[in-house]
Amino acid sequence: MINFEEELKKFAPSLEVGDTEEAIYNRDVTDVTDILREMLKDTKPNK
Repeated sequence: MINFEEELKKFAPSLEVGDTEEAIYNRDVTDVTDILREMLKDTKPNK
């Protein structure tokens, strides 16, 4: 039977996951919403 307390003591997070998370959150990526806003801004008539 698995002793979950012992297994949790052995746990160590993967360094790759931490590096990946940092790379994702530190990127300023234009998403579809940003593109649509720019497109709509260009199509609105000037008032």
